[in-house]
Amino acid sequence: MSNDEKNDIEEKETLKRTVIVDPVTRIEGHLRIEAETDSNNVITRVSSAGTMLRGIEIILKDRDPRDAWAFTQRICGVCTSSHALTSVRAIEDALGYGIPVNAHIIRNLIDGAQFVHDHVVHFYHLHALDWVDVVSALKADPAITAGLQKCISPDRKENNTPAYFTAVKTKLQTFVDSGQLGIFKNGYWGHPEYKLPPELNLLAFAHYLEALVWQRSVARLHAVFGGKNPHPSFAVGGMPCAFSADDKKVISKKDSATRLDSEGLALVEQVIKEMQTFVNQVYVPDTLAIAGYYKDWFTKGEGVKNFLTYGDFPLTSGMASGIDQNHLLDKFYPVNIDPTQPRKLFIPRGVILDRNLSDVQELKMDASDEVQESVSSSWYDYSAGKNTPLHPYKGETTPNYQGNFGPTPPYTHLNVDQSYSWVKSPRWKGKAMEVGPLAHVLMLYAHHDPATVELVNKTLTDLKLPLSALYSTMGRTAARTLEAKLLADAMAGWFTELKSNIAAGDLRTHNAVGFDPSTWPAHAEGAGFLEAPRGALGHWVVIDNGKISNYQAVVPTTWNAGPRTVDPITKTEVSGPYEAALVGHKLAIPDQPLEILRTIHSFDPCMGCAVHLMDADGEELIQVKVL
Repeated sequence: MSNDEKNDIEEKETLKRTVIVDPVTRIEGHLRIEAETDSNNVITRVSSAGTMLRGIEIILKDRDPRDAWAFTQRICGVCTSSHALTSVRAIEDALGYGIPVNAHIIRNLIDGAQFVHDHVVHFYHLHALDWVDVVSALKADPAITAGLQKCISPDRKENNTPAYFTAVKTKLQTFVDSGQLGIFKNGYWGHPEYKLPPELNLLAFAHYLEALVWQRSVARLHAVFGGKNPHPSFAVGGMPCAFSADDKKVISKKDSATRLDSEGLALVEQVIKEMQTFVNQVYVPDTLAIAGYYKDWFTKGEGVKNFLTYGDFPLTSGMASGIDQNHLLDKFYPVNIDPTQPRKLFIPRGVILDRNLSDVQELKMDASDEVQESVSSSWYDYSAGKNTPLHPYKGETTPNYQGNFGPTPPYTHLNVDQSYSWVKSPRWKGKAMEVGPLAHVLMLYAHHDPATVELVNKTLTDLKLPLSALYSTMGRTAARTLEAKLLADAMAGWFTELKSNIAAGDLRTHNAVGFDPSTWPAHAEGAGFLEAPRGALGHWVVIDNGKISNYQAVVPTTWNAGPRTVDPITKTEVSGPYEAALVGHKLAIPDQPLEILRTIHSFDPCMGCAVHLMDADGEELIQVKVL
């Protein structure tokens, strides 16, 4: 090798750098990304680190299992119902409780509303700003913006005039002129990767404001069925809401305050229609319009190529009225992609490996060698050793920051070749799996769901893209939008079922049979599953002598944000989905890593679910007495 060649290599080595994003903003919680780049600013290796500790599992030990849902629900303030519903399902599975069919439907409606609400809020308030240059909107012609909306959403009648968009532009101008950009502060406005014309930027900003009002209105569905939002109420054995048998017998509004009458049901119907209207006339058209300017992002950010779903939304149309015992765990939901056979779950359960949609693998949540969590790169210890993964029934939550190479703040870099995150690393048979809306849509597509196949194919045709385009950053974002439409439409059907049951005289929402703890087995294990807006959410509980002896929550962001592990067979490094999806990104401006934010936000991170805060010295921060 000549001296000139050696000098070239040395020069390139000095140009390598680690780009650090800490914290990643516009997400729930604290996430740090350390991205190693080559001399061309191309990302070659990524370390995803959750920088807070979750301690809910420790808090639940020795408590009454029927109370677990109220504690786990506080894991997150965004997916406010998801953990509670998963928890009650885990307890029902452990103790063998069936629930009324109406309770299934109400849970489906609450969960579905959470999806649609969450997806819209994520797109407009958390992710759209990765594609929309807000400041550029000040250059827009409001008349052209109004014409653009009429073009991409011809069914929309309101907020469709030049005067409306002039008012929005004036509001934005006032905001910018104040010098207090607030939530828009520190945006990479003017970055060369922003490609939308000013008029589309103004349209998106207008819908950003509209979504703020919309989300407040649709949250009422949770309050109707669960008493409040956030954190609606649930109950082991069904739902804690009752129907009024006959509105005519209600003497006054005061007498019906604790029962759901025709007025409450009418409100639910109105909310579902509001969801469908906004999704169909605003969310879907905006996503397609924006995606058309960023087709190159349909080839970036794929990740691990493996997808997992626990399945969710039990389909009750074929169930007999009364108490359903068939909802427990996976005993009744085997993999079946035969389109001639009815599904029992709206989102089916299964595993897709290496993009192979024609061969969905079966997933068993009880199997000790399938779902496991590793702490080999996390700040925890396992009694059997850090390199021994554990099934959640045997899971342990033993924090050890200082003993596992946690750097002393303030620090420049994490020890990324050792332990570097408070997030554990879930694996399915040792493989990293992506969970979330893309996994949901792919699983529905693999099962030949007619509505999904039609919607996906039409979307790809309109964008002139192949099916493989879904495996990407923008594909992940588009899948979330399509899922919102699929679920909003499904909710209308579920609500019709509920009204039919009530009209037929079936008012049951809870099953109180078997609630005497003296009848419980001395030892019981159960798993609750749910597809949260961000993906597969599972709670595993072990009950001994009527009390919780072990509780483990494996959440969607843990699946996606988990750090590296080592494949037990090949001994090669296995990156988590966040880490794998960023490799290959070229940063136009390393000090403004917009490309990193686009792909990470496409997963919709919720670090509040994956990790939680504790005092640095291990001291008690607050004491809550439950009477």
